[in-house]
Amino acid sequence: MEIKKVPISLYAEVTPNPGVMKFVANKMLIDQDHIEFKNIEEASPSPLAQKLFHFPFVKEVFISGNYIAVNKFNIVEWEDVSQEIRMFLLDELQSGTVVLSAPVAQTETVLDNDQKVEIPSDDNLGDIEKRIVDILEEYVAPAVGQDGGYIRFMGYENKVVKVLLQGACSGCPSSTMTLKSGILQMLQNMLPTLVDDVEAING
Repeated sequence: MEIKKVPISLYAEVTPNPGVMKFVANKMLIDQDHIEFKNIEEASPSPLAQKLFHFPFVKEVFISGNYIAVNKFNIVEWEDVSQEIRMFLLDELQSGTVVLSAPVAQTETVLDNDQKVEIPSDDNLGDIEKRIVDILEEYVAPAVGQDGGYIRFMGYENKVVKVLLQGACSGCPSSTMTLKSGILQMLQNMLPTLVDDVEAING
C-alpha cells in the first residue's frame, strides 16, 4: 500500500511580543523540546535557521514542536515581511531542508549584555527547586508555549525564583506582568511561604 505524503502547510500567528511572529506547521519540526539561536554562528546545527539569518531583519530564531518563532529587528514591520518569511519557510520545508541535524543540548545561554550564564542541571536541584521546576513545566510552560515562548528555571535563592525567558517571551512588554501576576501568584499559592518573588535574568 502506498503511503501518501501529507502536504506541508504553514501559517503565521502573532504573539504578545510585537517583535516576534510564530510560523506554525502542520507537522512536528524537531524531536527535542525547543532550541534557540541568537545568531548565525549558534545556528550551525540548523541549516534552516542559518538560512533565516540571511534575512537582515532576523534577530533570533526559536524552534519548538511544530512552530518557528522569529524575532526581528525594528528595521521592518511584520506586515511587510511576514508573508515573505512564511513562503520562504514553506518552500524550504517542502524541499526537505533540515530543521535540526542532531539534538542540541543547551548547557548555557548568552544574555543580551553578552554575559554567558550556565543552565542548571536537573541532577543538582534540591527538593524545593524540583517542585518549582515541576510547577513551571506543568502549569506555566504550556501557556507560554502557546504564545511562542519558553520559560526555564535558572535558580532559587533567598525565596526568589530566577527564570530565563526564551522565544517570544524574551523582551516581551507583557512578560513582566506575566511573571508578577501569573507565575508569582501560582508559585505562592502552591508553595506557601517559600516564594517571595520571580525574576527573569534576561528581563
